[in-house]
Amino acid sequence: MKKVLVTGCCGFIGSHLCDELVKEFHVIGVDNLSMGSLKNIEHLKKNFEFHEVDILGKEFRTIFQSYKFEAVFHLAANSDISKGDPERDFKDTLSSTLVVLENCRMKGIKDFIFTSSGAIYGESKKILKEDDGPLFPISHYGAAKLSSEAFISAYSSMYDIQAWICRLPNVIGPRMTHGCIYDFKNRLKINPKLLTVKGDGTQTKPYMYVKDTVDAILFIWRNAPDMLNYYNLAGIGQTSVKEIAEIVAGDADIVYQGGDRGWKGDIPTYNCQTSKLGLLGWVPRRTSTAAVKLTMKKL
Repeated sequence: MKKVLVTGCCGFIGSHLCDELVKEFHVIGVDNLSMGSLKNIEHLKKNFEFHEVDILGKEFRTIFQSYKFEAVFHLAANSDISKGDPERDFKDTLSSTLVVLENCRMKGIKDFIFTSSGAIYGESKKILKEDDGPLFPISHYGAAKLSSEAFISAYSSMYDIQAWICRLPNVIGPRMTHGCIYDFKNRLKINPKLLTVKGDGTQTKPYMYVKDTVDAILFIWRNAPDMLNYYNLAGIGQTSVKEIAEIVAGDADIVYQGGDRGWKGDIPTYNCQTSKLGLLGWVPRRTSTAAVKLTMKKL
């Protein structure tokens, strides 16, 4: 059975990706458990091996020496945009990408799949396209993802590594560890009668269910033919924070704290074009709001 590597396998999206990959491959998962949880992979018994290692540590290279990988799925990163720590984003996102790429180069691995983010574009009121800007991130997270994409592009060209970059929207679903839905539910546990919301509720973005996201990532990998492939991912439509708050709150009162964003570095409105993915042949199953409602049932 062919082997693939998944970095960040214990994380929210990484663990769901492993759920699908084990159906076809022997999956080697690595995670330093700084943000991921062993609970996310405890159900994986067949065709799965886990290694608790830090990508920036010496022991990570032994993973590449011990196995021959068909492909590498690189998801390890600091995934919490709201925690503005430039050193953490530099190390956990950009530096980890460079280390994984370099190991792929040394071992001759030609398939590299990367989960990037819509945060690379920065703040814009226009519909964002893959081959158009702006490319001016307003968060350390977005800057590290954009820098990672630049290194992936260079390695693809210099060392004939075929790469698939998936620019993700707000991904939601079981096992998520942050984001407004997660935060709202936790606030209501403290006070079931009152939900406080950062911002004015007008922040509007596409939300995508995690299983749909994984399906799209694998579809892109299997069908996009270029040496350097890059795609926006999203569900159908968008959902405002006000709509989410009303879905989550139920009978609780909602108080908005004002301002046009939830935190420094948050993009109030994100609207990306996904026609490129549609032309490849993948169509979203759910609307953004349907993903929100389904997530509420699963959390």
